[in-house]
Amino acid sequence: MDDGDEYARARAAMVREQLRARDIADPRVLDAMARVPRHRFVAPHLRVEAYDDHPLSIGHGVTISQPYIVALMSQLAAVTPGDRVLDVGTGSGYQAAVLAELGATVWGIEILDDLVVTARLRLAELGYHDITLRTGDGHAGWPEQAPFDAIVVAAAAPEIPEALLAQLAVGGRLVIPVGPRDEQSLEVVVRTAHGCTRRRIAPVMFVPLVDR
Repeated sequence: MDDGDEYARARAAMVREQLRARDIADPRVLDAMARVPRHRFVAPHLRVEAYDDHPLSIGHGVTISQPYIVALMSQLAAVTPGDRVLDVGTGSGYQAAVLAELGATVWGIEILDDLVVTARLRLAELGYHDITLRTGDGHAGWPEQAPFDAIVVAAAAPEIPEALLAQLAVGGRLVIPVGPRDEQSLEVVVRTAHGCTRRRIAPVMFVPLVDR
């Protein structure tokens, strides 16, 4: 997957300085982040910044999240091999690739068809065959493929969409930013046999989860 030693060194430094040095402790997540070539998910002129500690534009007013946020959401999702995972707001496909590296079969929804086409081609080129993408409204999820062991949402909703909660398996985890732009928090919802538990993790800033 790699395009050269320079990117490999940058990726190793990213894992060491941005993830391991913070609170990313799951070795499987660290390994996945070390394997996925983030520079392949951005435009060529941005590749020099691919492993820096900030989001990058992928066009259409959308960004690829900073590496730390992708790692944090992956760690909170607690994905294990064989899990069925829904990736809402797939964008470039980077988060989906990380989830696939963790052993998940991934279904990804993105509202912008141009991004779906590009991400589908990119993921195929990189050899990710357990990721299925479609254009659609992330609020609605993907009911035909439910239930999911984890759902990861890369856009903020004012309230947690009921459709996503309904598509969680018992014991499943929903990782989602919630709230208006200046008051968002990253939350984890776990579905139980009798309802759901909800935990706030950290303040964040994501683009809004839009519908058609």
